[in-house]
Amino acid sequence: MAGELIATEHEDWRHFVGKALRNRSFKAGALITVLVVAVALVSFVWTPYDVTKLVIADRLQAPSGAHWFGTDHFGRDILSMIMVGSRNSIAVALIAVGIGIAIGVPLGTLAAAKRGALDEILMRASDIVFAFPALLSAVMITAIFGPGAVNAVIAIGIFNIPVFARVARGGALALWPREFVLAARASGKRAGLITVQHILPNIANLLVVQGTIQFSLGILAEAGLSYVGLGTQPPAPSWGRMLFEAQTMMAIAPHMAIVPGVAIIVTVLGLNLLGDGLRDVLDPRLRRQR
Repeated sequence: MAGELIATEHEDWRHFVGKALRNRSFKAGALITVLVVAVALVSFVWTPYDVTKLVIADRLQAPSGAHWFGTDHFGRDILSMIMVGSRNSIAVALIAVGIGIAIGVPLGTLAAAKRGALDEILMRASDIVFAFPALLSAVMITAIFGPGAVNAVIAIGIFNIPVFARVARGGALALWPREFVLAARASGKRAGLITVQHILPNIANLLVVQGTIQFSLGILAEAGLSYVGLGTQPPAPSWGRMLFEAQTMMAIAPHMAIVPGVAIIVTVLGLNLLGDGLRDVLDPRLRRQR
């Protein structure tokens, strides 16, 4: 019996991999995402130059063999800053998405299981949170606690909670009337156990796709918050703050803005392509001809 289960799971995995490798969006998105994550991981052990060291003599150098992406107005190597900034952006977005999943999914599945007044209260509370975008939430939070990456994570994470709550609730509501759930209820299982054993595994694909999308939005939000001075603080590099510092140097050093701008665009594009590919692979009803 165990052998048959393992064989079935192995066959399902091979089927998923086969469909994924035939999906161009998934392949392109996965390649870009893996490269960005690899750059972030490498930055923990090596960068071409020290990102905290100011070399005024090398300021505003154009891209060259010594500095592939040039230097900024303090003489710092932009490639090194992009590498370190990638891990800061990924960390903020990843933790923020984790907060949204950890709190939003239980709330959404609970609302779907209990319905009634609890469902209404939770959904109206999510509407209130939606009324305050991540940037506005960050402004309010930093007004109390001060700017920083931690407060940016909290602000973006709070905004993600109702997103995942609504996705989980919608997916769960579609499953509760299904025969296998009704059979589980008839056997005497409690709502909490049914949610864990039957609901969550069947909405996992929705959560994975939404998580990918929110991850890309989290990177954009972190860049936006850093641009206005509410995100990652100096001396830690941030793509958003690199854009802010470059806005007065466009005429003499356009590479200062082009490089972090392209980094943000490519990363978000890769994650969106990955999410689009995952949606097509995990839900055949939404697959499009490519």
